Amino acid sequence: MNQRLSRADTIGLGLMTFAFFLGAGNIIFPPLEGQLAGTNVLYAMFGFLLTAVGLPLVSIIAVARVGGGLPSMTTDLPKGTGTLAAVLLFIIIGPAFATPRTGLVAYEMAIKPLIGTLEDNQLTLSADIILDKTQAIVTSLFFVVTLFFSWSRGKLIDNIGKILTPALFLLLICLAIGVIVAPQGALSTPAASYQDNAFTKGFIGGYNTMDTFAALMFGMLLVDILRSKGVTEPKSTYKYLVIAGLIAAAGLAFVYISLFWLGATSSTVAPGAENGGVVLAAYVQALFGQPGQWILSGVVLLACLTTAVGLVSACADYFSTLTPLRYRQWVIVLCIICALVANVGLSQLIALSVPVLLALYPLTIALVALTFIRPWLPNPKYAFRTVMFVALIFSLLDGMRGIAGLQNVGWIKSLLDSQTEYMPLAAQGMAWVLPTAIVMLLVFLIPGNKKTAVN
Repeated sequence: MNQRLSRADTIGLGLMTFAFFLGAGNIIFPPLEGQLAGTNVLYAMFGFLLTAVGLPLVSIIAVARVGGGLPSMTTDLPKGTGTLAAVLLFIIIGPAFATPRTGLVAYEMAIKPLIGTLEDNQLTLSADIILDKTQAIVTSLFFVVTLFFSWSRGKLIDNIGKILTPALFLLLICLAIGVIVAPQGALSTPAASYQDNAFTKGFIGGYNTMDTFAALMFGMLLVDILRSKGVTEPKSTYKYLVIAGLIAAAGLAFVYISLFWLGATSSTVAPGAENGGVVLAAYVQALFGQPGQWILSGVVLLACLTTAVGLVSACADYFSTLTPLRYRQWVIVLCIICALVANVGLSQLIALSVPVLLALYPLTIALVALTFIRPWLPNPKYAFRTVMFVALIFSLLDGMRGIAGLQNVGWIKSLLDSQTEYMPLAAQGMAWVLPTAIVMLLVFLIPGNKKTAVN
């Protein structure tokens, strides 16, 4: 059997992978990070690139290494733990946070600036539930389109990699050239939290893209797509997944560097902005005028749509293996749920996601690292369980602090802070790093056994 892809399909696979990653978070978070970092933009950018480009690339390579994504990566954990973790991960990256966010950002940044605020636009369902009617209509239509592109997995490369992504990338190139040729201001003084901790702030900021989670999901989908194209051998699968990951990483790095520089030179046109969307909109308006808004709308709409298609496809593919519902039935269910959740509001979704990311990202990073060092571990079973347990304990502390701050439960946050104040990087939300790294080294001292040696 032919184990090779044509050059066009190889490039299409890489562009599709890039398109899957390039979504709402990738557009709205870097500009604000750049503005807050100011003259320390390079430090913040480097930290952000590590978690938003480096980790997703490494995760795709890890998936290629094991040839099966999360199920294969979690075989050394207790029975059922891997499946539970995968389900939670797919819910978070799918209908709970990331996918509804794509519809909201498409509305807030691509549609709303063009149509403005309409009169009599609120629908009161109860004292606590007030809907934006235009938002509800736009997000519903958005997920109808998402359903259309997600319907057939066999045509993902044709529909996304060869059609939407080139158009999206051309729009981003236009924006990047404008930022480089005509920056709208000079680098400003860093915000207080970025004066001494720009790197760690950027590192944590990269969590918001959720791209490392997405890499574990997309990796499994990419393996299936390669199999449908006739590529089944592990060596060939690994080769093409690495190529796709490198193409996606190069594209993401280009986008992030451009948007970071945009944010770093935006203090004049968007002083005191509340989020990256405001920074981006103000900068584009100053740079290109009203035509610029059309460019921005096109960039955001395509980015959100391609990411939504990737997320829905990956979630539907995975859930169809666990339940009686088939792939297309899950596509319908997920698009309906996402359309409903999208009406919660963008700011609420972002705020709710932060504690979850602080709790789960360290676990994902530890799992990917363990996947690479597994061949050299004397006792993989106990090594995986020990490292993941330590990462879980310390990441939960960061997540609990985030929840306490979100709910304004100050005494709980103060109590947690007092318990971790002497831990390195605890103040930056990275208390898990040193303990997890130490344990990851110590597990090499765990003696193996005959059964492990045979395996």
